[in-house]
Amino acid sequence: MSMVEWKKLVSIADVLYGYPFESSLFSEDSKYIPLIRIRDVKPGKASTYYSGEVIEDYLIKKGDILVGMDGEFNLGKWDDRDGLLNQRVLKLKGKDGCSINGYLFHYMGPVFKRIEQTTAGGSVKHLSAKIIKDIEIPLPSLSEQERIVGILDTFTSSIENLKSQISLRRKQYEHYRDKLLDLEGKEGVEMKTLGEVCTIKNGYTPSTKNPGFWEDGNIPWFTLEDIRKNGRILTDAIKHITPLGVKKAGLFPSNSIIISTTATIGEYALIQTDFLCNQQISCISIKDDKGISSKYLYYIADHIGKWCKKNINGGGSLLIVSSSKLQHISIPLPSLEEQSRIVSILDEFEASIKNLEAQLEAREKQYEYYREKLLTFERE
Repeated sequence: MSMVEWKKLVSIADVLYGYPFESSLFSEDSKYIPLIRIRDVKPGKASTYYSGEVIEDYLIKKGDILVGMDGEFNLGKWDDRDGLLNQRVLKLKGKDGCSINGYLFHYMGPVFKRIEQTTAGGSVKHLSAKIIKDIEIPLPSLSEQERIVGILDTFTSSIENLKSQISLRRKQYEHYRDKLLDLEGKEGVEMKTLGEVCTIKNGYTPSTKNPGFWEDGNIPWFTLEDIRKNGRILTDAIKHITPLGVKKAGLFPSNSIIISTTATIGEYALIQTDFLCNQQISCISIKDDKGISSKYLYYIADHIGKWCKKNINGGGSLLIVSSSKLQHISIPLPSLEEQSRIVSILDEFEASIKNLEAQLEAREKQYEYYREKLLTFERE
């Protein structure tokens, strides 16, 4: 750790707060100028455009640092063409002779996250101008800032490259999955309804008022949170119940597919253990001797999920796809040999994506380690 001078952020960087542009002039047409809103901070690219008058005082350029001021205090770097800064977003720009943008970008990310965690507020927190004015940061020499940025930029460049590779590989995977599973009308392929080859049951939640259903439980009980946090092939759940919480019908069998059929529709996973799940989820279990492999059904589940999104029951505020509807989804059923061939190809894509994701995770941890090491300073 080295000793440096600590300065107020507002003394070494220009801070520009966004303007409340007229929402009636927002557009999805990219022929207009990009409008930087909170949701655009992290990706650094526009999702909305402004068809009104350009106010030059609120222009931002590629490379400018953005901070979301409501909800999550995300920090991002603008990577699109010149745009306009909307309200609830601020821009940071290093002042000549004091600080460089790259240094501010690497240093301020964790700072704003710490502020977010300690800021009082309800479900939506606000990053106020007063908080900004009180921020102090360490300021090494410009040459030292450049040295630090050079090292950390190497990591962030590698991270962005890995993210691009993952995005490309996923697109390839989706293309080949859709192509390989477009089997209707092909020789040797039967079309079956899901109800003909699978048993479909709804999940449930044992009463949370009865601790005997939950304390020291060892039976996996899945919710959407498991899919969001741990992916689409799961062997254990975040939460567990006891045998006392299991209904007479017993557990859902291993190698079943779960799919969300209430509220959030169409999320799915392959569960490779005996289990239960909550009532937002339907369990699809293969019937004995029906000539379908669990991994093939897993790859078909994307089609099932898309079908569910298009066949939501109307009426009322609760979105739902009933089990009776699921029974009638039509799926292609080639021979087990052809299913195995399709699964083998798609497994290779998934393995490749997981390998890239593991590399990304490792590189992000390296970046965080070196950022902490290079940007930790003692006060004089």
